[in-house]
Amino acid sequence: MTWPAAPAPRTILVTGGSGFAGRHLLRELGRRFPGANLACPAFDLTQPDEVAAAFRALQPDACIHLAAVAAVPVARQQPRLAWEVNLHGTLAVAAAIRAHAPACRLVYASSADAYGGSFRDGRAVRETAPLAPINTYGASKAAADLALGALAGEGLDVIRLRPFNHTGPGQSAAFVVAAFARQAARIALGLQPPALRVGALDPARDFLDVRDVCRAYATCLRHRWPPGAILNLASGRPRRIGDILAELLALAGIEAAVETDADRLRPTDIPLAWGDTEAAGACLGWHPAIPWEQTLGDTLEDWMERARAEAA
Repeated sequence: MTWPAAPAPRTILVTGGSGFAGRHLLRELGRRFPGANLACPAFDLTQPDEVAAAFRALQPDACIHLAAVAAVPVARQQPRLAWEVNLHGTLAVAAAIRAHAPACRLVYASSADAYGGSFRDGRAVRETAPLAPINTYGASKAAADLALGALAGEGLDVIRLRPFNHTGPGQSAAFVVAAFARQAARIALGLQPPALRVGALDPARDFLDVRDVCRAYATCLRHRWPPGAILNLASGRPRRIGDILAELLALAGIEAAVETDADRLRPTDIPLAWGDTEAAGACLGWHPAIPWEQTLGDTLEDWMERARAEAA
């Protein structure tokens, strides 16, 4: 059954609003809540006093917390930063809400990476699966997810969303689909030789369009959720990484050699990771709406535009 409706928020504080998902989210919130004040204060998540000051000044009635060290390689290379931002920064947001904006509703962008080893049985993972992260990024997100669950038991009004891999226009080349699209665009425009550097191509992942993910974040603010609520955001369809590469090369109209880059391989990896979509559909009425072909086409065109600017 769909969760009951909630009043539209008047002030929405977004952390990470200048990031990849954040820029798409602000556009979505502007469409869905045209009368709301959208605030993206420039505080340092590792400085709790700055976080507290922003919440005290703005008094938001909703917060969508996106800001994170989001790239798995970056978290592996800078584990202290990942823990400070992803765990302690999230705790600073929760503490600021409890102290200065207790009526604020918190939407937390957790991550399906927190499931880690729970993907090993090959089935679509449900929200009840154990959190068993296998990398620093997943561990830091899982720790924050669990901490917020405990705080929900103490009265924090929070929903934890666990999005699976999402991509689309504007994403950094630190992520696999954008990395492929960047190289394909540069090859198409003659900016690099016809060879792509890649990591593992056999794993399969559940991919979403970032705009669908942001629609889910915004949709949450239209509903009342039960204490400690958790929802996966998934497509329910795993896609092999190598097949995505082939699709992008076909879209770009190019042929290229494919070379494995050891620096792009992960120390541990899961062959198949995908999510169960039932809960998000039942509770929010949310399902992915943007066709995969559009997602790939828009991502490639974005990188074509960047490559043309580079060539100019």
